[in-house]
Amino acid sequence: MKLKVCGMKYLENIEAVAGLLPDYLGFIFYKKSPRNFEGDIPKLPNTIKKTGVFVDAPIDFIVEKIKQYDFKAIQLHGNETPLYCQQLRSSIMSIPDVTAQQPIELWKVFSIKDEFDFNKLTPYEEYVDCFLFDTKGKEKGGNGYTFDWRVLKDYSSSTPFILSGGIGLNEIDSIKTFLSKPESKHLFAIDVNSKFETEPGKKNKEQLTEFKKLLFSNK
Repeated sequence: MKLKVCGMKYLENIEAVAGLLPDYLGFIFYKKSPRNFEGDIPKLPNTIKKTGVFVDAPIDFIVEKIKQYDFKAIQLHGNETPLYCQQLRSSIMSIPDVTAQQPIELWKVFSIKDEFDFNKLTPYEEYVDCFLFDTKGKEKGGNGYTFDWRVLKDYSSSTPFILSGGIGLNEIDSIKTFLSKPESKHLFAIDVNSKFETEPGKKNKEQLTEFKKLLFSNK
């Protein structure tokens, strides 16, 4: 299981959190978000995959940011259609040095509250590498509370998924309980954001250190 820290914004904080060696660091490109990223990303350890997060963005804009920041994963957090995902994947594969052996991961986000029709995922399965399940709220992510993970009992896809939405230190026991259940079979990563912030875009390194230690203590 992987760990992603999303919503990075400030240079020194990015460097500090990168020192914890999460598997993914997320950078949001959405003007309406308080975590909207602008500027330069410092050099990161090669083990960390930089992830660009977009909301209904033009494909050319995403391709431009991939080239600018060397993103290794793209997270789509809007109302992107299966056709959009197909076209984006095709555009990504045309970027120099992107090959089937060195792909850029494509993730599609779906927001959940108390119920969800997983049949909606089927048209996307051919084009995305991972689904990310976040909490449905007024914001596009970073709402600060979890959805009812029992909904995932009905997850029937073989596509890996990422668990997101309001995950903090208080959710460690819940995560470990979830990992013991059959529905965690395709869990690929845990995504954290607002529960570890001192302000939007600035993460508490000490709390993240504790979270990572507790989450992976059995490994």
